[in-house]
Amino acid sequence: MDLQGTVIRPPSEAGSVLLQVTLGCTHGKCAFCGAYLDKPRFGVKDRDQVLADLEWAARHRPDARRVFLCDGDAMSLPLARLEEILAAVKQRLPRVTRVAAYGNARGLRHKSAQELQRLRERGLGMVYMGLESGDETTLARMNKGSTAASIVEQGRRVMDSGMKLNVTVINGLGGVERSMVHARETGRALSELDPHQAAALSLMLVPGTSLHRDSEQGLFTVPDAMGMLAELREMIACLHMKGLFLANHASNYVPVRARMPRDKDAVLLALDNVLAGGGGVRDESLRRL
Repeated sequence: MDLQGTVIRPPSEAGSVLLQVTLGCTHGKCAFCGAYLDKPRFGVKDRDQVLADLEWAARHRPDARRVFLCDGDAMSLPLARLEEILAAVKQRLPRVTRVAAYGNARGLRHKSAQELQRLRERGLGMVYMGLESGDETTLARMNKGSTAASIVEQGRRVMDSGMKLNVTVINGLGGVERSMVHARETGRALSELDPHQAAALSLMLVPGTSLHRDSEQGLFTVPDAMGMLAELREMIACLHMKGLFLANHASNYVPVRARMPRDKDAVLLALDNVLAGGGGVRDESLRRL
């Protein structure tokens, strides 16, 4: 299996075959993101290498049920290339029940409703999107390259095609200055989108990113643990969705798993207890990206 450079996958794809079909990210300019610092230019993996990787998976993981298409924006590939990859997965790994990929609003905008439906019919079952924040000021500050409104729009198109949508947001991304605005607007945007699943990470500064440099120069202040948890609580209080909400990533200070809206009140009560000094906060040294 030829995996080049840093390979990023969602936590829920831990058991999936990681099939690298692109290199890096089509945008690659988000101030907070250090995922592909070793791949400054986006690239498309060689077709023959992708097929060779699938042959490897067929030999070593013949019973695999899930495949995740790496790297940062596999959905930017042309329709014909994606269809070829999905057909090859089906042929070489016949037990696979779901293929998933990262997608961003700009790349998805170039896929018609009919094209998204075709991808769904050929086995692409889930798209992961990074909303990061519902606050347009924060997104602009982070050089996200898309507005919250456009991300919501493209996320809805993914769900309209029959695919599942998993959306990521980042606690602390507004800094101390916009913490509560970021929390409320993110809760609002997630409610408007109403994805099948949403996951919150907590900001960790990565050396080499522009946000890390801003922090060192005193231009950006990351909320402390209690600030992050207060922000998470506010986000959930403003959240009105029917799917699964997770904040169990290793970057978070307190793990949260909530089926919304059923578990909302219980989660808010638990966070209130922590904020009141009830303990259970993950030590800083144990946090990971």
